[in-house]
Amino acid sequence: MKTLYLDIVGGIAGDMTVAALLELGVPLSLLQSGLAQLGLEGLTVSTEISSRHHISGTRFIVQWPGMAAAGPSRNHGTQGTQGQHHHVQDQSGQTHHHHAQGQSGREHHHEHRAYREIRDMISGSALPAGARELALRIFGKLAQAEGAVHGLPPEEVTFHEVGAWDSIADVVCTALAVHHIDPQAVYCSPVPVGAGTVKTAHGTMPVPAPATLLLLEGFPIVQGGPAYERTTPTGAAILAALAQPAPEPFAYVPRQVGVGLGSYDGPEVPNLLRAVLGESSGGAGREVIECAQANLDDANPEWIGYLMERLLEAGALDVVLAPVQMKKNRPGTQIQVLYPPALRDAVLELIFSEVTTLGVRYHTLERVVLPREQARVVTAWGPVSGKVTRVGDKLRFAPEFESCRALAKRAGVPLQDIYRAAQQAHGNQGEDDAST
Repeated sequence: MKTLYLDIVGGIAGDMTVAALLELGVPLSLLQSGLAQLGLEGLTVSTEISSRHHISGTRFIVQWPGMAAAGPSRNHGTQGTQGQHHHVQDQSGQTHHHHAQGQSGREHHHEHRAYREIRDMISGSALPAGARELALRIFGKLAQAEGAVHGLPPEEVTFHEVGAWDSIADVVCTALAVHHIDPQAVYCSPVPVGAGTVKTAHGTMPVPAPATLLLLEGFPIVQGGPAYERTTPTGAAILAALAQPAPEPFAYVPRQVGVGLGSYDGPEVPNLLRAVLGESSGGAGREVIECAQANLDDANPEWIGYLMERLLEAGALDVVLAPVQMKKNRPGTQIQVLYPPALRDAVLELIFSEVTTLGVRYHTLERVVLPREQARVVTAWGPVSGKVTRVGDKLRFAPEFESCRALAKRAGVPLQDIYRAAQQAHGNQGEDDAST
């Protein structure tokens, strides 16, 4: 099973995450073309090689024309209390601004970008469906947390424009990179958050920031020195939307390591994030998933079919529809959705928005999964992709339906003939490998 492990050595921020994923082989051009689809004119991204404590890694750099005048700030602030305007040093040692228009109606000269604008921009983009859903999930969690801190609904959260440009680039590029890597599971180490306080124009703010602490509910955190913000709200939102805490002990085989650097270079700890791409260490592995269920007796069947498509596009592991007999002797449909715990909010939101149920049950499950890897075989009609699983001392090849279907339509032969030919080709390949 392909696994992505985020080893949070110095801390985690959006730019550090993108940089680490780039080192796993994600093309920078893929991120550049994805950002271009959002219509953010003048926004550019680049990388540079540097080191922290003699460990080499990559920095991810976001630039746009207004940065020269506004300063290189990274912001995660929202509209808050009346007249609030303060500056906070973030994980990378840069300054970001939190400020708001109060009830007095006085406005700052900075422009703002509302969360709903960012959401609509990403929703209407031509990004791949999986990347689009992940980016929306990250920004949604960030807006929920910031709104809760400032006593506002997420719809009213507004990001300072400089920070919004940085955040959009970090979040969208993270989503594109994860979609490109396509891990089957994402885990993280305990999260170091830093310690102490930071001075602001209107008082003192604790570390971790209030929004960061809300986003890390359910994650083991490590609080303590060095005394600076080691995990930013954007970094915490990425974890909340994408990852789950690694079990202990956590056994896997590392295959590739990416190192993402923060711009702050302190003496206490190397300010870097390691993204490790690996696989199950052999044999069956255990993982925690969730199951959401709802009984539907008044939903249009076409709506249910569409909901199934949306759930799978959002990253659900499986969606099952079963006929049930409900109260008042009405026939209905039970929908069961299996998904990683990080997808809970997205799954519940899709169910409530696409069908008529008033309640959804969910519970936690443990499942045992066999290690698998991608494979390709060649048949008389062309190549077929699939997955290879080891069961005991035997290998089992499962052809991918879409690959077989495309070949069957192109060749004009029955689908089952393609399946049989692919499995036979894999068996012959195994015999050839054994004889060499």
